[in-house]
Amino acid sequence: MDFKKAPIIIFASVLFTVTGLQAQTRHKAKAPVKHTTVGLKASIAAGQKVFAQYCVSCHQADALGVPHMNPPLVKTTYVLGDKTKLIKIVLNGFNEDVEINGETYSNSMASHDFLKDQEIADVLTFVRNSFGNKASAITAAQVKAVRATNKKS
Repeated sequence: MDFKKAPIIIFASVLFTVTGLQAQTRHKAKAPVKHTTVGLKASIAAGQKVFAQYCVSCHQADALGVPHMNPPLVKTTYVLGDKTKLIKIVLNGFNEDVEINGETYSNSMASHDFLKDQEIADVLTFVRNSFGNKASAITAAQVKAVRATNKKS
């Protein structure tokens, strides 16, 4: 064996092994993304676009709704309360009279089940964190779970 070339061979062998380990590490499955501050901001920004496209015409830009027709989305139990109930309203629509702060709202809301799970999660996260509201985010996984059980009922 040529001992002058041994350090080069050893270096190349170590480099090959390290490079292979780095490649394996890069291809490992990533953990599910939790809503970090950056993730929350991105979801809110995406939700604002969905809101502008599908919700603003009834609930208005300030989310105060239209008296006696379309309910407000500002600090109500519908928005800040049970996530499953809120997701079902978007998926199924809403056709009930609802009283909020002593005022009754009676306009029907169409189903928006055509929206993707992520779009619903984003728009609901936006609404739950805008207009003076402050509530936890809704994830696409939560929407997917509700959609799956919704189909059975």
